[in-house]
Amino acid sequence: MSLAARSDAVHVRAPGKINIYLGVGARRDDGYHALATVFQAVSLYEDVYASPASDFSLTVSGDVDASTVPLDDRNLAMRAAKLVAQAAGVTDGVALHLRKSVPVAGGMGGGSADAAAALVACDALWGTELGPHALHDLASRLGADVPFALHGGTAVGTGRGEQLTPALAPGRFDWVLVPSAEGLSTPAIYGRLDEQRATVGALADDPPLSLDVPVAVLQALRAGDPLALAPGMINDLEPAAVAERPLLDHILAEGVRAGALTGIVSGSGPTIAFLCAGPDAARAVQDELLAIGREALHVHGAVPGARIMS
Repeated sequence: MSLAARSDAVHVRAPGKINIYLGVGARRDDGYHALATVFQAVSLYEDVYASPASDFSLTVSGDVDASTVPLDDRNLAMRAAKLVAQAAGVTDGVALHLRKSVPVAGGMGGGSADAAAALVACDALWGTELGPHALHDLASRLGADVPFALHGGTAVGTGRGEQLTPALAPGRFDWVLVPSAEGLSTPAIYGRLDEQRATVGALADDPPLSLDVPVAVLQALRAGDPLALAPGMINDLEPAAVAERPLLDHILAEGVRAGALTGIVSGSGPTIAFLCAGPDAARAVQDELLAIGREALHVHGAVPGARIMS
């Protein structure tokens, strides 16, 4: 262990994400789909606390129902901690505590945010000083969304989503999120998409492993213009998510009636992200949705990726 190792707990915060655009290609031989997506990190966070220990352990609490979150090696944060130890030759363990605010299985990358935060927290706790490139490589081994949670901001993702190119998006975008009490399985949604395409044809061309996001989307982000961004927000997984959970279609309509510019299912769902014209408009949409009994969260983007808080 490095002499720079800390004796106190490390607190790292990482953001959830929404997919502003998500083009999904055909299923490949390795079981994955080629993607062309735009991620934006938003102000809904996962907090990870790493404390010195002789073994590896994990506990969970939070503002969302975390009863289905595994506490063993199925958890990405646990795997992240062990990857750092393996990469740096650390023989000590770590006690991880996750405080979750991102909906579980909600299509917002909460588990990936936990993993990114655990990478940073363990690197700081053990004083291993792996550096950003090594941490990015470890993040890529953990899952397609983990590298983005590490970096945050707004980025174009290709390949499986792990090949990132930062997108210029200097402005603030305001969103109202409507989560669901019950998550959706990402593999199940991709499977449903494959079934739909087998019967009704492809919903989108197979994007190449290069930037394949519509220019209009990137221009709207660069201009910080939500009115220009709204027409370009597309998610190829949305029809599959709606087929699996028809209520999502009703919620999408409710948000637009409440004044949102548009709505989109985030990733594989079931969280819905409504784009609003600004902070005041977002608060008004939030109030309207709360009044009809929907849970509604006002967040903004883009925010930084995983960072040490203390």
